[in-house]
Formats: sequence, C-alpha cells, structure tokens
Amino acid sequence: MSFPLLTATAALPAIGAVATAAVPAARRTAAKWTALVFSLATLVLAGVVLARFEPGGDRYQLTESHAWIKDFGVRYELGVDGIGVALMALTALLIPFVILAGWHDADPLETKSSRWRPTQGFFALILMVEAMVILSFEATDVFLFYILFEAMLIPMYFLIGGFGDRAHSGSDENAAAQRSYAAVKFLLYNLAGGLIMLAAVIGLYVVAGTFSLSEIAAARADGSLSMATGTERWLFLGFFFAFAVKAPLWPLHTWLPNAMGEATAPVAVLITAVVDKVGTFAMLRFCLQLFPEASKWATPVIVVLALVSIVYGALLAVGQRDIKRLIAYASISHFGFIILGIFAMTSQGQSGATLYMVNHGISTAALMLVAGFLITRRGSRLIADYGGVQKVAPVLAGTFLIGGLATLSLPGLAPFVSEFLVLVGAFSAYPAAGIVATTGIVLAALYVLVLYQRTMTGPVKEEVRGMADLKVRELAVVVPLIGLLLFLGVYPKPLTEIVNPAVQHTMSDVQKKDPQPEVEAAK
Repeated sequence: MSFPLLTATAALPAIGAVATAAVPAARRTAAKWTALVFSLATLVLAGVVLARFEPGGDRYQLTESHAWIKDFGVRYELGVDGIGVALMALTALLIPFVILAGWHDADPLETKSSRWRPTQGFFALILMVEAMVILSFEATDVFLFYILFEAMLIPMYFLIGGFGDRAHSGSDENAAAQRSYAAVKFLLYNLAGGLIMLAAVIGLYVVAGTFSLSEIAAARADGSLSMATGTERWLFLGFFFAFAVKAPLWPLHTWLPNAMGEATAPVAVLITAVVDKVGTFAMLRFCLQLFPEASKWATPVIVVLALVSIVYGALLAVGQRDIKRLIAYASISHFGFIILGIFAMTSQGQSGATLYMVNHGISTAALMLVAGFLITRRGSRLIADYGGVQKVAPVLAGTFLIGGLATLSLPGLAPFVSEFLVLVGAFSAYPAAGIVATTGIVLAALYVLVLYQRTMTGPVKEEVRGMADLKVRELAVVVPLIGLLLFLGVYPKPLTEIVNPAVQHTMSDVQKKDPQPEVEAAK
C-alpha cells in the first residue's frame, strides 16, 4: 500500500491543532511556534504533492479509497486534479503567513472579554480550518465533501466571534456584540445553504445509488445512469445554492462584509482567500461534473448574478469608509469575475477563473494583512483617520500600494492574467456580459487609488506622526506574497500547465467547445 500522501497533508495541520491546544496556558510563545512549525511542515508536504502531480496524467491522482459507512455507501475517497492541487497548495502557502501576521492577535487583554483570547485556541482553530479546507479540495466522495463543507463553519465561527478586531470605535461591550452578530450571521447563512445541499446530496444518492464522484461520472458516461431533466435541475440548484452562499454570490453575500469587518485581519484572509474558495471550487468539481445539462440550463441567470456581483461589489467598495469592509466588497466583485469565468463555459474563462482563485488569494492576503498592520498601529479602521502615512512609514505605504495595484489587476501582477482570461472567455461566449464586466475594472481602479490617496498621501495627521514602519516579522509576511504576485504576473506558465488539463476535463463534462472566431471571407 502506497503512502497516503493526501491524507497526510490534511492530517498534519489537524495534529498540529491538537498539539497547539495542548501547550500549557502560560507558554503562549511556545504555542505560536508549534502552530507555525506544523503549518510550515504542511507546506512542505503540499509541495511534495505538487511535485508528484502529473498535469498530463490521470484526471484524479494520488487517489485513496477506503470503506467508511458501508450501509450507506459512503467511502473515504480522495484524489486531486489540477484545480484541486492548485488550491490545496494555495491554502498550505497562506496559513504560515496568516499565523505570522496574527502573532499577537490573541494575546490576552485586560478587559472583560479577555477570556475569549486564549492564544493556544486561536492558532489551533486556524490549523483546524486548514486541515478541513485541504481535505475538501481532495475529497471525491460527495458525502465526505459535505461533512467537511459544514464542519469548517465551527472553527470559523469561534475565530470570528471570539477573536475579533481590537480596532473598534465603540465600547468593549459593543465590540463584542458586533463580533457576535457577524459570527452568527456567518453561521446561519452558511448553515442554511448547507441544509439545502444536504437534501440535494440525499437526492443524488437516491438517483445514483452512490456518493462516489468517479462512479457517478463513469455511470453517466456509459449510459447506465440517466437523470430526468427536472430531477437534475433541482439537484443542481440544491448544490449551487450552498456554493453561492460560500462563494459569496449576490444576493447571498451580505454575511461577508460583517465577518471580515469584525474579524482580525489574518482571520479575514482565512475567510476570503481560503474558505470562500471552497464554494467556487465546488461549482467546478460538483455542479458542472454531476449536473452538466442543468449547469447549461442555469448559465444565463448565473452570468447575470455574477455581473451584478461585479458591479455591485465594486460600487459599494467605492463608497466605504471602513478599510476592511472596502476590501470585503472588493472581494465580492472579484468572486463575481470567478463565477463569470466558470459559467462562461469556455476554456479561457474556466482557466482564468481557476487562476483567479489562486491569484485573488495571494493579492487579497497581501492587501488585507498590510491593512491589518496599519490598523493595529493606528487603532482605527476608518479611512478618514489616516493621512500622510507614506511620509512616516514608506515601506508600509509601498507594500500597501502594491497590494492595491494587484487588487485592481495591474498588468505585470498576477491577477491581471486571470482577469484577462476571464474577460476573453466571457467576450467569446457572451459579448454583452464581457462589456458589463469591464466596468468592474474601472471601478476597481477608483476604489483602490482613492483608498491609497486618502490614507497614504497628503498632510501627515497628528495621530499617525509617530507610526512605526514594518518590522522584520511583518516584512517576512508581506515580501514573499509580493514576490509571488510579481512572479506569477510575469510567468504564469507553471500554474497554467497544472490547471489547463483539468479545465479540459470539465469542458468535456458539459460537452462544450470554445466558440470559433468569425472571420469574414476576403472579397
């Protein structure tokens, strides 16, 4: 029996979570280092998975399959395709930076709410989220995926509600109430989506007699499994609703600004750069593969919803006064681009959407973590409380600018490649949708540059005059992320080589081919 590499990659952070939680309460620094070491070990193991993956090989590789709940046909089945392995690597990459950036975020406070800040618990919860997210990118059994899809809500709930942002303008009691509201809203929205998905998962089992993705795909290919049109559409809607909440897609997005606004900056990165990617990934793996005809049937409506997300999210970002909520609404706009690329049903669009998931994770992490460093120094999330920061903390301002430029998809930075491919795919399939989506680019330039202008330029405000520049630990977080943005912006080939074969499999599932350009014959 070969070494279960995929299981080990998910098990390592889970073991790290237990080890971190077991560190004595007085040894907070030891708990931090334990979490960091386990996250780095997970990154190394994810690198081994990436090295072992063959882009031109089988669709699902490094597979594992074991009986789990025999009476219900549930199996512990794992396997990664190019999309799953790229997002697994992204998750493993970001967690060490999340831990480093949040090094002091759970240190005890001399307040009534200090009991909610045990350092060991904070870092253990982060590692537990990592374990569940990685396993969800590997799961090829629908029921196993569903369990992980729901279970990751529990540690996220405590991270949002128990370890909120300290930079709150109200009283300590009001801040706790706002955190509790954001955490409960996050939980209720995602639980509602999950319960609807559960009904669809049961319905799928009734129809197919199995939860195995490979068995269902094989049965559909050889004609032994056929779904009635109405049944397939209802099942698709059950799955898609849950994924659209997680994504988040308008109008199911309203939990995100609250959650990101009240969470610490590292936890906000965990939400939008890691956990939310499970929703868009699942649209590709489950919606399109299990329900190809229903996916094509729903495409026009989903494209419209994606366009609304792009424009709506960008417009609300322009009008924000809170730095973190601005980044949250920008993420809603970016997720609209990702979903547009997926349902454009073109190879360029789906390749761009997958690259967007990875590049958005890196760029949002860079921008949000630098914003978190800024907010920690000033003690305020309000844009109006800043001004002239670049004169007193030029390195902080410079890294903030690069993160912002990546967010608006400046050529030469990684998100540009993915956004360009999404728009090419959208224009080739739905020209009108491509035109509307381009307005998101203009609005992104507006909210990013106005944010930078209001916080970093102009006269130095008295409250920021003594602001310190980035320290060594903070530079260790930001510099590698910026380096990745530059590298993948100039040379995206390593990522596209992994992703493109998986995209071709998905295009084959939905029986779609890229539209051929119309060329007028010479007269």
